[in-house]
Amino acid sequence: MDVWLNGQFVGADSAAIPVFDAGFQHGVGLFETMHAEHGRVFRAREHVERLAESARILRMSERLHVDPLVEAVQRTVEHNSMDRARVRLTVTGGDLNMLQSTGASPQDPTVLVTCQPPTDYPGEFFTKGIGIVFAGGRLSPWTPEAGHKTLNYWPNILALQEAAAQRAGEAVWLTPEANIACGCVSNVFIVHDGTLVTPPARNEEPCAVMPGITRAAVIELAGSMNIPVERRNVSVDDFLGADEVFLTNSSWHVLPVTSVLVRAGTGEQGEDGEPVVELQPHAIGDRTVGDTTSDLRTALLACIDRETS
Repeated sequence: MDVWLNGQFVGADSAAIPVFDAGFQHGVGLFETMHAEHGRVFRAREHVERLAESARILRMSERLHVDPLVEAVQRTVEHNSMDRARVRLTVTGGDLNMLQSTGASPQDPTVLVTCQPPTDYPGEFFTKGIGIVFAGGRLSPWTPEAGHKTLNYWPNILALQEAAAQRAGEAVWLTPEANIACGCVSNVFIVHDGTLVTPPARNEEPCAVMPGITRAAVIELAGSMNIPVERRNVSVDDFLGADEVFLTNSSWHVLPVTSVLVRAGTGEQGEDGEPVVELQPHAIGDRTVGDTTSDLRTALLACIDRETS
């Protein structure tokens, strides 16, 4: 397996970045995860444009050019002769030592493109849905990187580990106001009385929700299918009382959610006299994959096939 590193292909085992790279030293960097089908990357331009916009907003780099990056992403898939792939573009702030040696700013970013076989999810994820939990804490909209796909993924990884310990497939963040924000690696949709509802993203109002590329594709498809779409705050009660819930990202595309673990009292008291609380499953709708979710997943897979064929 070869990777694209700063303009050339090198073996994955021999690829190297400077030890003073800003991504390694300080987590200064951005990334995009994309899906390739039929040897072509689905909506690569939209992914790269989002990354370049974040790089400008966060003052990491204004030297990123979209067309060459899109070409590098596509060439990496072709070079490795992969029909289906999970493709990742990582861009960091570059070698910090270059600033010291030249006194110039900004320095060239580090650009890395990798591709691997896509994750093979169990079929029952999509036919029966998954269970999720609410992540601990709140997703802050007040940090500079809020709503951007930065390398600082540690909080998300911890939340996912905690979810896995509860045998849940994803952890969903709440806003400081206790509204639904997004998953650790996904955007959230609910269906209520035939209307598709999703929390607003960063490019729609100031918040910490990332404007997902798959999210945008689903909203586009819903419009073509005459499904009403609303971008608005989603309360926990809205979420728990929804007819359907699903998650979107570039790996699982549309993933149904059929249950959520919520804190509930057992009616017992602990040794300290406090009520005993444990996580108990709460069904979404009738705990089956709903028609709207199923139709949108089918439409999205057809869209991906059409645009990459």
